[in-house]
Amino acid sequence: MKDRYYFIDHTADVLFRAEAGTLSGLFVQAALAVFDTQTDLELVEEKVVRTITGKNKSVEYLLFDFLDDLLLYKDSEILFFNRFEIDVHVEKNDFGVEEYVLSAKCYGEEIVEGKHELTVDVKAITLHLFDVSEKEFDNGESGWECQVLLDI
Repeated sequence: MKDRYYFIDHTADVLFRAEAGTLSGLFVQAALAVFDTQTDLELVEEKVVRTITGKNKSVEYLLFDFLDDLLLYKDSEILFFNRFEIDVHVEKNDFGVEEYVLSAKCYGEEIVEGKHELTVDVKAITLHLFDVSEKEFDNGESGWECQVLLDI
């Protein structure tokens, strides 16, 4: 299966779905969609690296928090990212409870006026219509899918 994201018509905000063969790939596609919404990713150079880590019993909340952290970097350090190395896996915590664990390296650069055309500004990730699920795709392959609504 080919990892991808695509946009869905929505009246006021930006809605996208991402699909991937692995959970790590799904996080990559969702992150790319968030920044592709805001600028031309081909114009973003890999000049800085930021690391994001996290844990959560819920894969939905782990993805939500990760995308929210990306927006925090965009707003606080004025950064756009265009490449991601992400590992998401399940491990047991000290109490024997399974948690999803995220380790992400995010590559990008400071937003430069005149270089990076801002198409829209994503203000927030919303929980409305937010969904993450394992599924079997039409081609018979299994993988992951998410749906995310971006507040612009």
